[in-house]
Amino acid sequence: MRILIHGQQAFGKAVLERLMEGPDEVVGVLCPPDREGSPPGPLKEAGLEQGLPVHQPETFKTDEALELVRSFRSDLCVMAYVTLLVPRRVLDAPRLGTIQYHPSLLPLHRGPSSINWARIQGDEKTGLTIFWPDEGLDEGPILLQKEVEIGQDDTVGSLYFQKLFPMGVDAIAEAVEMVRAGTAPRIEQDHGRATYESWCLEADAEVDWSRPAEEVHRLICGTDPQPGAWTTVGGNKLKLYGSRLGTGSGAPGEVLGLSDAGMAVAAGDASVVVQRVRAHDSRTKVAAAEYAAGAGIRPGQRLG
Repeated sequence: MRILIHGQQAFGKAVLERLMEGPDEVVGVLCPPDREGSPPGPLKEAGLEQGLPVHQPETFKTDEALELVRSFRSDLCVMAYVTLLVPRRVLDAPRLGTIQYHPSLLPLHRGPSSINWARIQGDEKTGLTIFWPDEGLDEGPILLQKEVEIGQDDTVGSLYFQKLFPMGVDAIAEAVEMVRAGTAPRIEQDHGRATYESWCLEADAEVDWSRPAEEVHRLICGTDPQPGAWTTVGGNKLKLYGSRLGTGSGAPGEVLGLSDAGMAVAAGDASVVVQRVRAHDSRTKVAAAEYAAGAGIRPGQRLG
């Protein structure tokens, strides 16, 4: 088959490299425009290194974008982590259509921050879906799905990079094999079970220390690395990354202790141990106890 790859970031690069090893012919790469002042993205660089034509449309809603996709005369388009909506006529331009990767068990957690919200909301498992997209947001028939357990201390970073990234590359390769063999199903999504959340933003990530420790822990892990949970110290924001559940108790936001394990802070019913932080005037994450020592934070001080 002739395959067109549309994607971004390191995931798109990994998918490109995987499919280049297979029996199919990769005929081109589509990726987002370069950001001013930033180096080219990993997928663009990989495509150029492979000698492939690389195009970076700002939108796929124009006749020019449609003709661009048609010009590749591809059999299948593989969308590897694409966060914009693509018109149906573009999706249908390849002979066999388009398949897309999404890091959730659709129809649950449609939207751009699906890993964040699965973690924040306390799901016990998540996964990935390869589906046939239509013009709806993360809608369209399912081709295949893979599940992973969410560990008690999993962060968005660990879920994605250790689980959903490598599993996703394998799943796309498997889906391509099924399309080639003519065995790829189209299982309609149960729209009655669908959930949708928008971007997980900094406004969603402020810690309310009066909430149960489990909720606070999920929020910290569910926003690590982006957008980063936060609280305040002396009126300044302090970003929090990675945590464990603790056993101590105190007034909400009270620092209970400092150790190599982190900074123990009281929540509504128990405590959490924050592992790393980033101060408002720094770009560097440091161990929470190291930060506390430098900032003069002592047990008994209140955060938030």
